[in-house]
Amino acid sequence: MKLAVFNPVLYSMNLEESLKYLKSIGVSAMEFGCGGSPGTTHASAVELAANPKKLQQVKDLFEKYEVKIAALSVHGNGVHPNKKTADEATADFDAACAIANKLGTDRIVTFSGCPGDKKSIYPNWITCAWPTDYPELLQWQWEEVLIPYWKKQAAVAKDAGVKVCFEMHPGFCVYNPETMMKIRNAVGDTLGANLDPSHLLWQGCDIVEVIKYLKDAIYYFHAKDTMFNARENSVNGVLDTKSFNDMSSRSWIFRTVGYGGCDWKAIVSALRLVGYDYVMSIEHEDGLMTPKEGLEKAVEYLKSVMIFEENNTAAWWA
Repeated sequence: MKLAVFNPVLYSMNLEESLKYLKSIGVSAMEFGCGGSPGTTHASAVELAANPKKLQQVKDLFEKYEVKIAALSVHGNGVHPNKKTADEATADFDAACAIANKLGTDRIVTFSGCPGDKKSIYPNWITCAWPTDYPELLQWQWEEVLIPYWKKQAAVAKDAGVKVCFEMHPGFCVYNPETMMKIRNAVGDTLGANLDPSHLLWQGCDIVEVIKYLKDAIYYFHAKDTMFNARENSVNGVLDTKSFNDMSSRSWIFRTVGYGGCDWKAIVSALRLVGYDYVMSIEHEDGLMTPKEGLEKAVEYLKSVMIFEENNTAAWWA
């Protein structure tokens, strides 16, 4: 496995400055946000797909600093009930598929999305089985909207030679390992998981067991941690709508790796045991640290637990 960095944390710098900086701190791969919620500060997948000259300029920059593009990220909601929002997300995804191989990657990171109901203007994330309105709507979301949409988009991805890496994220239909496998079993193995422990830990998931459960379905990995506020947990549980800026009052907050509740040595070992050998991509969203400090601490920490000089999964002494 190698380290990568998800580029929104670098948006105070232009792309060339970001690549030069990554090289200086010993990181040789970038997860390239180019649409959707990651934004287009460094590049737009739609613009790059329409402009071969600009695409080549981006490729040349990465080659100049010997930084690999680990994935293109266009986190969006292609099944949003607002057609304009949905169409923009689909356009970002299609463009990313079209340029991925040209930029040397075969992975697209995104969300599954979440529909609304038959007349809504906002997504409707369902997390309970009663009243009966909810399971009926959930069935409609999956069978009439989500699965048909991703069958179409998976075909686009497959034709382009790329894998789709769903970030299992609350607020979207695919938010845990069970829903990840539900969409994969319905659509096919073009779809896999972007495993981000920070979103699963606060749901009560054991990350090592998640890795074992998903196994070959893990296509990508985000390195981000979560810290719990024990007092708030004990009183109000983990469902929390307070602002991420209200850090002292929330039940949990995101932390850079090594400062939350994840056992990173156990996670790295579990990933090796199931054969995952791609990148661990640092997504720094720690409100207690500046972008630079949190990122550099994450790089230093992960290098201490994940870098193996030689590849070995055999009991050589036995």
